[in-house]
Amino acid sequence: MIHLKTFAAAAVALLALAMPATAQSDKPSEVGFGVFTFTSGPAAAYGMPGRNAAELVIEQINAAGGIGGVKIKPTYVDEGQGTEGVVAEFRRLAADQNNQVMVAALSSGNCLALAPVAEQLKMPTFMWNCDTHQLFLKDKYKYVFRTNSSTVPEFVASALYLLSVKPDVKRIAIINPDYAFGRDAAAIFTAAMKALKPDVEVVAELFPKLGSPSYNTEISRLVTAQPDVIFSNLWGADLENFVRQAAPRELFTRSKVILALGESILQRVGTLLPDGVIVGVIGDGWWLSPDSQKNPQTKEFVETYRKRFNEYPVFPAFKMANTINAVKVVYDKALAETKGKWPTRDDLVAAAKNLKTETLTGTIELRDDNDGLVDQAIGMTTKDPGHPFPIMGDMVRYQASLVTPPVGVDPLAWIAKLNPSILATLPKPGSYK
Repeated sequence: MIHLKTFAAAAVALLALAMPATAQSDKPSEVGFGVFTFTSGPAAAYGMPGRNAAELVIEQINAAGGIGGVKIKPTYVDEGQGTEGVVAEFRRLAADQNNQVMVAALSSGNCLALAPVAEQLKMPTFMWNCDTHQLFLKDKYKYVFRTNSSTVPEFVASALYLLSVKPDVKRIAIINPDYAFGRDAAAIFTAAMKALKPDVEVVAELFPKLGSPSYNTEISRLVTAQPDVIFSNLWGADLENFVRQAAPRELFTRSKVILALGESILQRVGTLLPDGVIVGVIGDGWWLSPDSQKNPQTKEFVETYRKRFNEYPVFPAFKMANTINAVKVVYDKALAETKGKWPTRDDLVAAAKNLKTETLTGTIELRDDNDGLVDQAIGMTTKDPGHPFPIMGDMVRYQASLVTPPVGVDPLAWIAKLNPSILATLPKPGSYK
């Protein structure tokens, strides 16, 4: 990725030379971004890193001259108020023509509610998280883009990695939150395991209420079921609570455990997790990944983030940062196509179509259906003398095309046709260096 300061300065200079003075008269004094994430409630443990990253990246863009000489003015919307309030805020912000872009949302439920509204209002909306594979499954959108992957590649990657480190698995259990994200993840992971390991048996499927304060009942059932493997896509404060309650009962040594969103809590739970727990980042965003370590801009982002917020950025922070940087690229492209005239919302949509851009952690590519292609990074917990918490070791980076169904193909039907022979062709644990 080109450094934001260098890129912005060059872009502004070129535009100034190429444009007559009158061409810049339509530029607004500032451009509004609506940024949607959880800043309250249990989900804030996941949502606040996203908000922090948005704050940091927008400050960097503005310090470098903004977008075409126009600074970004963010309006942060708390998804913790519930879907009805989120939709109302979206409509309110969209009514102001200076608000040209929405960056939303964390919650799959909220993004499913917002997508048809964005289409109705012709509002360019970039989904920074929104994991549900249902977003583009049935509906086609012109104004909605996802700069993230969906649940399908995320949890197919979990199955592939598991079978590369534990090919003899026979009994699996699932503990996921009781809403669409958790139910979808269970269906996807189970379908992938059945296709790749037909004799595998699901011995328990547990769906505790989102935001549950206690997992003692579920932990007892998991201990009793004695599965070889436990899969979970609990996240945020729910995941942290589960780990704190399960660790004293030795759940993470009794079974091989997959915490599909586990990287986001490693710093919070410290030494509670033993070596060998499979953890994912839901995409490619980890601050210590080989790609992150090679990228000077990423290392700068990590250090700045750590100094300001007293922690390393977790993968939700990278999702948000990558999305806002991608939106900046869309604006630059639109300004070039309009020859410096300030782009309309429709100009931005045209510029975003089939976008492919480098990010802090890899590449985002938007398909014909506006869904994102993002590689999947996954590994296992291991001790590191430089940090008082586990990091990811034995990492693999699966190419997006390997774990993502083609456009227009039913995801579960595609998963069902996965052939066990694919396992012999996969990159090996520890190959991502």
